[in-house]
This record gives sequence, C-alpha cells and structure tokens, in this order.
Amino acid sequence: MNLFPVLVTGLFAGGVSCAAVQGGLLTGLITRQRAAAAAGVGAASASNSAAGTTTGQPRWGQRVVDDLAPVGGFLAGKLLSHTVLGAVLGAVGGAVQLSTGARTWLQIGAGLLIIVFGLAQLGVPGFRGIVVEPPASWMRVLRKRARSQAALAPAVLGVSTVLIPCGVTLSVEALALASGSPWWGAAIMAVFVLGTSPLFAILGYAARVAATVWRGRLALATGVVVLAMGFYTLNGGLELAGSPLAASRITESIGFEPPAADASAAVVADGVQTLTITAKTGSYGPKNIEAVAGIPTTLVVKTNRTQGCVRSMVVPSLGITATLPTSGETRIDLGTLQPGRLDYTCGMGMYSGMITIL
Repeated sequence: MNLFPVLVTGLFAGGVSCAAVQGGLLTGLITRQRAAAAAGVGAASASNSAAGTTTGQPRWGQRVVDDLAPVGGFLAGKLLSHTVLGAVLGAVGGAVQLSTGARTWLQIGAGLLIIVFGLAQLGVPGFRGIVVEPPASWMRVLRKRARSQAALAPAVLGVSTVLIPCGVTLSVEALALASGSPWWGAAIMAVFVLGTSPLFAILGYAARVAATVWRGRLALATGVVVLAMGFYTLNGGLELAGSPLAASRITESIGFEPPAADASAAVVADGVQTLTITAKTGSYGPKNIEAVAGIPTTLVVKTNRTQGCVRSMVVPSLGITATLPTSGETRIDLGTLQPGRLDYTCGMGMYSGMITIL
C-alpha cells in the first residue's frame, strides 16, 4: 500500500481542516499552563527577593524542552488514539470480509468525500459552507480537558481528539476500514497523524490570530492537495469497479497503448493453461499477460517478502478476492477464459495488471 498520499493529505489538509478546533484547544491549554507557570515563577521570585536570594534563569536547552513538552504530549496522545482507532477499523473491515462490491463503493465514497472537502477548502460556491463538527457534548468534554493544569493534560487532550471527526479524517478512516487489516488500518491513521504534526507543532507556539492568517494563505495549496488525494482515492475505487472512467481506461481511450502483452508468462500443458505473475511490494508483473481463450486457466501468483495492499488481490469481473502470503505461491482458478481482457487489481485499486485473452 502506498502511504505517501496519506502522509501528504495529513501534512497539507488534515492539520488545516482540524486546526480550527483542535489547534484552538491546544493553544488555549498551553497559554493557560504558561500563565500559571509564570505566576508561580513570579511568586517564587518575590519570595526569594524578600529573603535576599536570587534564582537564575533556566538554561536555553531547558527552555526548549519546557516549550516542546506540551506539544509533544499532545501529539503523542493524538497518535496513540488514532493508531488504535485505525487498528480497530482495519480489524472490523477484515472481520466482516467486505465483498468486492462493498470495498469498491467504500473506496469510491471515501474519494468523493475527500473531493467535497477539497472543494469546500477552495471556497467553491455550493461547497464552502460544508463543515463537519462533533456533537456539542463531545466538545464540552474536550474543553474540560483543555482547562486542566495537570502535567499530562496535553497528552489527555491529544487522546481526546479522536472524538473530533474532522472532515478529511473521516475519509482517511474510511480508507483504514477498507484496508481490511488492523496493521494497515493502524499504519494509515498513524501516518496521517504524523503528517498533521508539523502544523500542530507550529500552533503550539502561535497565537490564534496568526494561525488564522497562515490557514488563509494555505487555503489554495491545501485545497488542491485535498482534491488530488480525493481523485487518487476515487480512481482506486473506479479501478476496482472496472469503470471506463478509471485513469487506466481513459488513457487508453485517448490513444495511449497498454503495456505489450507478454506471452512468456503463459504455459499450456495437458490441456490446462498456467499464467504466472509476481506480486512485489507496490506492483504486479508482467503488467500484461497474453493468454489463450477456451482453455481452463490457473493463475499462479508468486510473492517474496511482499508487503502492502498488493497482497489483497481482486479480479473484479470474476468476483475473486485472494489474500496472498508474504512469501510463497498462490493458485487462483480463473475458469475457462473467453476472448477479451481480464483486469485484476490490489484490494484498494492502487496497483493493477491485465490479461489479454486471444
């Protein structure tokens, strides 16, 4: 599975989309804690002055640690809660054994959702008013956490942000569910949160007004990134559906030829045709296999330390879904093939291949 688009979405879109609520809570908490600390220091200084003693200023390194500690605690708590949520969503997606159709529509729905939030981010008429907000009761709980002066308050606040379903976060959660794996579900959410971390780190030092200015300047760039991620995710669903609107089909329709068919990957013996492909992390090969029609056919998929969504292989038109081992061989009965084209893809429509049947 390619997690880079998820990271980019978190970096440019996730932080911005959640900054209005979560960023405000974080900066409010840090402001109150620093005010309380300053008051404590002032009282201690007055007491020392009365006693005729002096206290030195903390060293530069210690000041940096003191400044970063609240932000670090907040991000650690946020990472923990969202990683656990991703694992749960992935486990649920795997336990219910999503059909190819359900996985396809979930992927398409996630892509459309991201596109809608991208258009809202760009201020496109008809979309600019779309805002996803949590129930008021959840916000009251979070504000209580934000008022706490305890040492672990930022971490507790970070954990609590899982209750705030920011728009882009919802679509990433849908991807975690569609992954069908607790490990990949956790990885998707963890990478997304890591992507949001730089902006939240900045917000930890910035005033609310400055954060609003930055968000306005980033609106165009983040909107474009969100749209790109949305179309990328949507295309995965269209590839799963075998839609003529999928990028691979569109490029062919405008004149781009598919990869040349490789006849060496097909062997016919004793009236049975065997097609052999290799599933590597991030690709299938050969991209196009030439096969003979009218013969019972078995597809042999070889893996060697393979990771990612290529291990979840789908043949949409035949309704076949196979989970490949990390290393080994998997035999898939394709039946008797008819002339035409047979597409296969990974479980999220990101990586694909085809069989040309003559």
